[in-house]
Amino acid sequence: MPPSAFQQGLGQTQSQQQTLSPQMRQSLEILQANTMELSQLIGQVAEMNPTLEVNDEAERLDDTPEPDAEHDLENLSEFDDTWREDQIMTMGSRQQSSDDEERREFLYNSIVAPKSLQQHLIDQLNRAAVDDEKYAAAEYLIGCIDDRGFLDEPLENLAPVSPFDFKELRAAQALIQKFDPAGVAVENLSESLLLQLQLLGRGGSLECRIIDEHLKDLARHRFSDIARDLGVSQEAVVAAADRIGELNPDPGAAFDPTSNPHVLPDLEIRKDSDGQFFASLTNEYLPTLRISNHYKDLLAKLNSDPKARKYLRDNIHEGRQIMNAVSQRQETLLKIGTEIIQRQPEFLLHGRSKMRPMTMHDIAETIGVHAATISRAVSGKYVLTPHGLMDLRAFFASGYTTQQGTEISNTGVREAIQQLVANENTAKPLSDTAIEKQLKEKGIKVARRTIAKYRDQLGILPSHLRKRHA
Repeated sequence: MPPSAFQQGLGQTQSQQQTLSPQMRQSLEILQANTMELSQLIGQVAEMNPTLEVNDEAERLDDTPEPDAEHDLENLSEFDDTWREDQIMTMGSRQQSSDDEERREFLYNSIVAPKSLQQHLIDQLNRAAVDDEKYAAAEYLIGCIDDRGFLDEPLENLAPVSPFDFKELRAAQALIQKFDPAGVAVENLSESLLLQLQLLGRGGSLECRIIDEHLKDLARHRFSDIARDLGVSQEAVVAAADRIGELNPDPGAAFDPTSNPHVLPDLEIRKDSDGQFFASLTNEYLPTLRISNHYKDLLAKLNSDPKARKYLRDNIHEGRQIMNAVSQRQETLLKIGTEIIQRQPEFLLHGRSKMRPMTMHDIAETIGVHAATISRAVSGKYVLTPHGLMDLRAFFASGYTTQQGTEISNTGVREAIQQLVANENTAKPLSDTAIEKQLKEKGIKVARRTIAKYRDQLGILPSHLRKRHA
């Protein structure tokens, strides 16, 4: 065999080692699915597996072996209760026939519920031929990407609170920036547009110069000012502006879960009769599964037909794995809700401006799972709080320590900025410097550049564009 052919074979083997087994892919689908997606998935699973029945009555999933099937089921493997990511990535798949594989692939391909941006990026990461360390860093970074496709925080802020150093996160960022949609895993709009141009082979073009040096002038159509400063004709600037207009300023828009008017909460946090907060799952929207008694009885009678017996055993095994995966998803979400109550008492009493910093790594260590599991578990999920319906990912952010020694999350800082702008004199709106000063008076020290970034994330215009004359 020629050396080149031998090397190609080695490359293919390494790529296959990164491929998830069908069982692991299904467990990840269940963990990542929101209430509506999971309800649809459960219905499809029941249609594909004759031993499963959908139980519309509200009751806890029964994931214990039935007495009359205990002998046949005692050797069936159970999912890892701690749901650790390293086991998800390394657990091997059992031997399957081509018919089994075709049936499962049909199930995955028939899922029509829209994916979140994070799920879309994870799918591409699963197909990338990377080592375990780079995979883990990229997966963590995907969990830090908001629904627009931008990073919640700069890499230098993420590195100290993550399991990875800056160099590892930077390498992971470079990998993700090659994924679809173009322009993701960046800090702001200008970086996204520049990345899109670079991927189109237009790095260093006039469009790049305009975005890098005159993005605000471009937004105000000050073409003559741009042309004069860059030493080009106004016609060239207008043509470049038209090409910039073809770029996507919101790469994650197609995956934005908030565009769905039928968002249902997966969790609810409310007070009990004693005034204490508690978390509960919104199971009323979710059908449950159970193994059919008919097929369990049939399994015990099929001693003379090994093929039929194996078919039923495999389907019951798969059914119990699915039921366990759903139970693990529910248990993980409930633990996350309980941790929010423990760590965010001021938020529950006073609202978003009192949210404290909280990272996925912190929660993962507390409840005994991998940080990537938390990232998947909160993706596209919502919680109903005393202050309205909120994206679960909004609770995971680093933050600042005030002069009084208390901590406030980035979400809390953004909320404080929004409140200041909402109460400002519209005839004399607050500049970023004025906002910085007022926050400092409240004990929150935030750089003006950071305020400008948060203001942009909130969709608040600069002060001179917010001015309204009486």
